[in-house]
Amino acid sequence: MITLSDEFKRLTPEEAMEKVHKELQQENKGSLKIFLGYAPGVGKTYSMLNEANRRAARNQKVIIGCVETHERKDTLEQIKDLYIVPKKQIEYNGKLLEEMDTDAIIKLKPDVVLIDELAHTNVPGSKHNKRYEDVEEILDHGISVITTLNIQHLESLNDVMKQITGINVRETVPDRLVEDAEEVVVVDITPEALQNRLKRGDIYKTEIDRALKNFFRKGNLNALRELTLRQTAEEVDEDLEEYMKEHGIKENWYTAERVMVCISSNESSRKLIRRGARIAKKYKCQWIVVEVICTHFFAARLTDKDKEMLEKHKSLAKNLGAEIVTLKGKSISKALVNFALEKHITQIIIGHSNRSNFETITRGSTVYKLLKQAKNIEIHVIPN
Repeated sequence: MITLSDEFKRLTPEEAMEKVHKELQQENKGSLKIFLGYAPGVGKTYSMLNEANRRAARNQKVIIGCVETHERKDTLEQIKDLYIVPKKQIEYNGKLLEEMDTDAIIKLKPDVVLIDELAHTNVPGSKHNKRYEDVEEILDHGISVITTLNIQHLESLNDVMKQITGINVRETVPDRLVEDAEEVVVVDITPEALQNRLKRGDIYKTEIDRALKNFFRKGNLNALRELTLRQTAEEVDEDLEEYMKEHGIKENWYTAERVMVCISSNESSRKLIRRGARIAKKYKCQWIVVEVICTHFFAARLTDKDKEMLEKHKSLAKNLGAEIVTLKGKSISKALVNFALEKHITQIIIGHSNRSNFETITRGSTVYKLLKQAKNIEIHVIPN
């Protein structure tokens, strides 16, 4: 049952209605849990089965809709007494092939069903083209799903994966599945440990040397592992941001570094951008380059030369990997502080004020105002 709480009082009527609608949908839907890994053999299926046995011990009705053991001894042992739904036979090109029986799973009405390899493409003639579509139907029937997925199958990372591994991954799933999952658990081991598993024959029985020289190269594995951890961190960060917004929390909790560089048409802004790029590289974090169009009556209007210089600054920032944002406001400091709080910025980089003595007397110093107003944010004031 949904009850109104204090958090609804902080939402607009439109936001409140959207939240109620979303919660009503979620009430009748099964939950999705994903065991996410950076490569085959890290232990996703084992972890999924291990959890299923713990749930079964708590008297939950748990069944296996599909499991791919690859004849791995430890994985096979984890199946134990779990019921495996017989697969459905589908004729294709004169051959009888097997796929997961979605209708049988729905008919059994379990509390939880295990469905391995979320990115799998079904045999032509199946109810759905992709296995994740079967999962979505099962969830819509109020059945919870535990599944497994490797990072290379996320749609948005397709080009990145080709660049890292040289392999064009054809089986992908929409990012929304990970974004909307109730829980995402990263199954992680070091690349060295994964390579040792491969050498022992615990992952593949044949072509082990070839695998070690190709997909399972240490450089590949390190890159994929970092990508997996970063992807999960982003999901956690979004959940935290939503939580803070719902509960009216404005102060920064410093869960991740975020750098904001404040630029103007001044030539020295290039120095600030490069400093921001170095800090972002050090922390491997998000960084944003911000300009503020001042709408105050006394504000000086930008000349064509100023506008040209700003475009050069933005081009440099973009080339260095920054996100570019343009703000508007009567008060530059207020616009910057409000944006910094909204984006949970942890470090602000700004140059010494370029205002004339008259402007400083009449309107104050932007740097001073930032130092006073931007609480719990590190301010780097860089000399021109």
